[in-house]
Amino acid sequence: MMNCFRYIYLLLVTLYPNLVLAQSSDAAADVRELMESRDQKIKQLLDNEGTNNSTNQRDELKDIVNGIIDFNEMARTALEVTYDTISVEERTEFVQLFSSIIRDQSLANLEIYRATVSYERIEGTKDSVYVETLAEWDNIRTPVHYILSRSSGEWRIEDMSIDDIFTAESYNRQFQRIIRSRGFDYLMSTLRNRAGRNS
Repeated sequence: MMNCFRYIYLLLVTLYPNLVLAQSSDAAADVRELMESRDQKIKQLLDNEGTNNSTNQRDELKDIVNGIIDFNEMARTALEVTYDTISVEERTEFVQLFSSIIRDQSLANLEIYRATVSYERIEGTKDSVYVETLAEWDNIRTPVHYILSRSSGEWRIEDMSIDDIFTAESYNRQFQRIIRSRGFDYLMSTLRNRAGRNS
């Protein structure tokens, strides 16, 4: 995905250099401001006493962490061609279950949100941006990357990686194996059970 994104970006820069560079510069600034604001809100909440023990604070933190994620697009990537073959009702339930699991996983390791974040590179077009960051905590440096797109004037994360493992693509490999061997209904059953355990 990253190589494809960069190819498209380089092609656009070659064809329309001045236009693309100006628009991508504005987009990069907007995305950085969005990400930094999100990071600041997370750190402020984590600094509050009792954050780790307060259900309300954890729910608020979960909302901030996941508030700019496009779960519909992540779900589409995770299901691949199956996404377009299932009913609207099945699709809606899948997105709900998938987003519930992602949201719960987002608080599995709170320490990563205390890390110092440096922005190594932000590149793209006016509506699609790839962000490379480096999170450093307790002398451990972890690359965290994001793919964002803009729809109706708002930026949303379509996928993200920690240590070069992209979330939606990773789930795609898992889900496709299950669908091929056991079918979509079995996948939904396992997701319902998993979401139930996490709730």
